[in-house]
Amino acid sequence: MTSTIFDFVGDNSGEWEVTSMTAHKGNPIESVSHLTKVPLGDLSQSEKGIWSFKGIISNLRYTEKEEKDKLTAIQEDLGRKNATLAAFIPIRKSETWWNLAQDERRKIMESKSKHTQTGMKYLPAIARKLFHSRDIGEAFDFLTWFEYAPADAEAFEELLDTLRKTEEWTYVNREIDIRLKKV
Repeated sequence: MTSTIFDFVGDNSGEWEVTSMTAHKGNPIESVSHLTKVPLGDLSQSEKGIWSFKGIISNLRYTEKEEKDKLTAIQEDLGRKNATLAAFIPIRKSETWWNLAQDERRKIMESKSKHTQTGMKYLPAIARKLFHSRDIGEAFDFLTWFEYAPADAEAFEELLDTLRKTEEWTYVNREIDIRLKKV
């Protein structure tokens, strides 16, 4: 069985070296030199690190069937050999966002901000996985994990820049951008 619950552990050693940590919105978190993504059950007491965030792989909450089918057809999985760069971006949205109805949030994400359509332009070069954290009482609502090859680093920056200019991003009140390279 594949694990759906993961801990992201920031520490002084680990599988990914931290190359930068930037608080785009809200308070920063404590600086670390490494990060490890650990499936539930593989985390020992001694691996709690300087900080740790937990996330769950869940259903796609704002994606319709046609979009899901397109994503599944072209998105590659994490762990590709040439994807030696990564970004871990914890995000928290405002209470105003969460007070909107599901269809209102969907309208902002897809009709106005074109979140999925924008992301699909960068597939399969940039692999992405979203981990939900809000429902389990974590400090962030979402933990986003991206992996890509060095040749696709400029495209990744373009993707983030495009998303950060959307209406959806006006509801983000905390965002930490942690860049990584495979050790």
